[in-house]
Amino acid sequence: MRIVEIGDGTAVIEMPYDPVLIGDPVTKVLHGGAVSALMDTASGASVVSHPSAGVGTATLGLRIDYMRPATPGQAITATAECYHVTRTVAFVRATACDADTERPVATATGTFTVPKATK
Repeated sequence: MRIVEIGDGTAVIEMPYDPVLIGDPVTKVLHGGAVSALMDTASGASVVSHPSAGVGTATLGLRIDYMRPATPGQAITATAECYHVTRTVAFVRATACDADTERPVATATGTFTVPKATK
């Protein structure tokens, strides 16, 4: 994975296509677990880059909706936005796309921990 952009509650992370991540050897489509790991990583990065969230986080819940198979041979890019932060929980939405940015591969919503402030 490679960070493309990060800051102010948003993160864009790219995962190049790699044969070791193939889930179906016949179609050469990436495994859904690789896509979910990318989306979880981008979502957590958006939280730690949010000015109100702090420097650490952990995933509380992550719902991923797979919209279509990723195109074999293409990188996947996840864009995540931390859109709301409470005292203890951050809320994120994310989208993963291959080269066809008009048709997402997957979308996600998640909740992440916000560390308690230390004095």
